Amino acid sequence: MVEKAELHQELKSAVRELCRSFPDVYWRELDAKRGYPEEFVQALTKAGYMATLIPEEYGGAGLVLAKPQPSLKWSIIPAETPRLANAQMYIMGTLLRHGSEAQKKKYLPAIASGQLRLQAFAVTEPTTGSDTTQIKDPGCPQG
Repeated sequence: MVEKAELHQELKSAVRELCRSFPDVYWRELDAKRGYPEEFVQALTKAGYMATLIPEEYGGAGLVLAKPQPSLKWSIIPAETPRLANAQMYIMGTLLRHGSEAQKKKYLPAIASGQLRLQAFAVTEPTTGSDTTQIKDPGCPQG
């Protein structure tokens, strides 16, 4: 049986290798066009890396990190490419923690297969930026 640390290192190495097939020129051209890296995200998805933390019963790899991680960027996806996966990992994690069983059965297999991509969320406070730990609005429902 492969030890968790060994598996973790193998995954990191494999993702780094995948990232090497998307050289700097790919990213510069996308940046110049203000484009979305569709080919890169598809490659991550096809290789199964966007589903690593989704439990096996929902079509994912079922990887459980040995210690708490703030995001996948510090665990599997190299530091060069985290933002593309972070939003999906955050949303998927929220679904795992707070979603109903029906929601998990409906959405997680589609996310794991790449059929569904959930990579967006909004932060609405102008002084907060992307640091959601600094949100001051309590978000109380009205009506």
